[in-house]
Amino acid sequence: MSIRLTALADPEPNSIGRRLAWLADGPEGEPAGSAFLRLFAREGQRHLAEFDARIHPAERRQGVATALLDAAVAAAREDGRRSLVAQAEAGTPGAAFLAARGFRVAMTLTYARLPLAEADVPALAAEVAKAPAGYRLVEWEGMVPDALAASYVASRRAMDDMPMGTIDYGTVVWDLERVRAAAGAVEGRGEVLHTVAAVAEADGSVVGFTELVTPAGGVGDGVHYGTAVLSEHRGHGLARWMKAASIVRARERQPQLGGLVTDTADNNPYMRRVNDALGYLPTHEAYEFQRELTG
Repeated sequence: MSIRLTALADPEPNSIGRRLAWLADGPEGEPAGSAFLRLFAREGQRHLAEFDARIHPAERRQGVATALLDAAVAAAREDGRRSLVAQAEAGTPGAAFLAARGFRVAMTLTYARLPLAEADVPALAAEVAKAPAGYRLVEWEGMVPDALAASYVASRRAMDDMPMGTIDYGTVVWDLERVRAAAGAVEGRGEVLHTVAAVAEADGSVVGFTELVTPAGGVGDGVHYGTAVLSEHRGHGLARWMKAASIVRARERQPQLGGLVTDTADNNPYMRRVNDALGYLPTHEAYEFQRELTG
């Protein structure tokens, strides 16, 4: 099959990075697939690129995905990247394709969903009311309030030791600009970012957080983003406390939401226990693949 690739540039690069894109057409000009390559730009991740491709089912096994991957690999190498990552659901053609082309499984993710109609909200609310000694909860939508901004940015380092399998993910350096960009990206998609944070009574600083992104219209499923607690404040049940509060508030704010979706690395048993205890039910597994680009 004769494949023509058309390269496109991301019209809106941001502080996280920029994207390259390719469209694949068949011999008669029919659309066959597309691919994106994200080139991370922040300090600590400039060695990394992320590949994502979509192939029309009728055009699979015709060399379309291979052509798109080859273009992405060449671009990543030209930009000096040493690692390329990609995600695919377990048991899918995408997973088989990546495994056959030099990618290795670097992390297994378990996806789980909490059906909100089945959540025991009164029990969760009672749990939220029992604050661990020395802590209180705060919450906000969108950008963090100015009064909490500095300590919230500092608390993002709680993600640095999050289990990530063997992915060469680097260290994500957070500053106020990156926090603002992340909140703006969610708002730009027409979604709502709701954050619940644990604050230490001793000094009023944010020591942990959990983020939930929901459709602005309040219909469909919400998606949990990061949940983390600073290492010096772990062992007090803060992650479960914050996540329980996030569930209760989601039910109150957007009662038509169908459910909440989360994903957890298989080598993060603590967060898996938290999710299990809160009623999240596993739905499927996905693999984070990685391919080395050096040598």
